[in-house]
Amino acid sequence: MQRTVDEVFAAYGDRIFAAAFSVCRNRADADDVVQDTLVRYYTHPREFESEDHLKAWLLRVAINRARDVSTSFWRKHTVAWEEYMNDLAFEEPQDSRLFEAVMRLPAKYRAVLHLFYYEGYAVAEIAHILHRPAGTVKSQLNRGRALLKTTLQEEWNDDE
Repeated sequence: MQRTVDEVFAAYGDRIFAAAFSVCRNRADADDVVQDTLVRYYTHPREFESEDHLKAWLLRVAINRARDVSTSFWRKHTVAWEEYMNDLAFEEPQDSRLFEAVMRLPAKYRAVLHLFYYEGYAVAEIAHILHRPAGTVKSQLNRGRALLKTTLQEEWNDDE
């Protein structure tokens, strides 16, 4: 199964961007990661068993590339993600607060939470995508949820 880059971008571009943004926390870097992921898809042709295999491969490449970008010297000396909040559109005000709370989590929790809740992957699939043991993914998912719950609960208590 081989699809054109345009078809892949139309089908998965938003998902690749969301996964990259959850790691990079920067719109410009996430755009670059999407482009790099699609270039890699084009320059390294391979056969995919199914649409799920293709999607998992794209997300794995995007997350790995986003990590590389996030740990680069240049990235460590740029503007914080908070400045991009005005560019993002949220349907409900609580969506914005949830997004901010997730973005404040460490990267290992953000990636796992994104793949689980937004992409709908099971723990075993996330483990395969991120090259981590399933137990590690479960722990990171539980710890990420706990940190998120604590953060949101504190914010809710501050609003009262």
